[in-house]
Amino acid sequence: MLSLSTSNLPAHAADLDDDALLDIVQRQTAGYFWEGAHPVSGLARDRQKTTGDPANDLVAIGGSGFGIMAVIVAVDRGWVDRGAALFRLHGMLDLLERSPRYHGMLPHFINGRTGETIPFRRKDDGADLVETTFLFQGLICAREYFAENAPEEHRLQDRVNALLSKAEWGWFTRGNRELMWHWSPKHGLAMNSPIEGWNECLLSFVLAAGSPHHAIDPEIYHQGFAAGPGFRNGREYYGISLPLGMNFGGPLFFAHYSFCGLDPRGLIDRHTDYWDQNVRHTQINHRHCVLNPHSHHGYGPDCWGLTASHGPCGYVAHAPDRDLGVVAPSAALSSFPYAPAEAMHALRGFLTKPRNRMWGRFGFVDAFCESRNWYSRTYLAINQGPIVVMMENHRTALLWRLFMGAPEVRRGLARLGFTSPHLNRDLARAGPQ
Repeated sequence: MLSLSTSNLPAHAADLDDDALLDIVQRQTAGYFWEGAHPVSGLARDRQKTTGDPANDLVAIGGSGFGIMAVIVAVDRGWVDRGAALFRLHGMLDLLERSPRYHGMLPHFINGRTGETIPFRRKDDGADLVETTFLFQGLICAREYFAENAPEEHRLQDRVNALLSKAEWGWFTRGNRELMWHWSPKHGLAMNSPIEGWNECLLSFVLAAGSPHHAIDPEIYHQGFAAGPGFRNGREYYGISLPLGMNFGGPLFFAHYSFCGLDPRGLIDRHTDYWDQNVRHTQINHRHCVLNPHSHHGYGPDCWGLTASHGPCGYVAHAPDRDLGVVAPSAALSSFPYAPAEAMHALRGFLTKPRNRMWGRFGFVDAFCESRNWYSRTYLAINQGPIVVMMENHRTALLWRLFMGAPEVRRGLARLGFTSPHLNRDLARAGPQ
């Protein structure tokens, strides 16, 4: 087994070529999900400190899905032994299989030692469809990657398929033209949160439509999600027209979470071209930080990226219309596929910040605010994971190839009326490239 993390960037990091620098950032960040994983289950801790592990057992279901994808990258690049990764994945499944599931769905948080549900909020103590979606995204990629003719890889595939088969997507429509985000065994649908409007949740509808056992009617996507408030836009921001979403596009994780696996290149349905959507969203976010209408200290071409993160005022979904001066490295670094030159400019710009406050055992810290001389002392799973994954998609499209080759994904996209280059040819079963 190889160790992912080294404690410091080389002194000459700024002089490295782009590929060498990407290697360092990906490898160090992936350490969050290897050395920094929960010591019993191997699932992703919701957050980590720069100074040591937290004194709790809180693990994040969605963050674990991104973490599984990061581990695949680490294996493919030779940073983690394939057998060690398989052993880790089986350990994750050991806990997931005995954790309470709610009509096949997992909650937002579980105890990484016991598997018990940890409520996210008082009424959010059961199924979370979106967090479960991101877990499934990672598990599907693992099933597709570990596809060699070996007993432990066959066993992994069977266990993933069994977990996926229990997800009762159709039950969460409750007979209506909407897919509900939450369900509680104590409070039922009291949160009343249909998944609608443009956000990070596109992937939930793809998996729900592609389920071989519990599929939803495709019209629930078109008449629910795509007809909801805040789905269509068409207005211009900084001279850039935005097809979908809220004003200015919202936090950049909208362009990342579902697209860690979904390849947006050539992905089109009756509503939009999703590559175009994500590129324009990224350009607006970048342009806002460069123009810096609020005169925040530090903003510019080499320091940009607004998304949900920690900040001096707590956890906030930062965006151009909710700009508190807090930059999250994940926002720019997870945008490499959409704006490679601008993302590299930001990466190199982040290296010029105070090294001991910006960089640590799991890469760049979650966020910083130079106007208030504030630097996070934490990392978040849902921000660190997309850095590794989206950088790899930019470099090799590894996770995109894996996920888009999966039968339930292809079936879901086809049923919802999407076109994609991946649907126009017979892909070989994806695996190590």
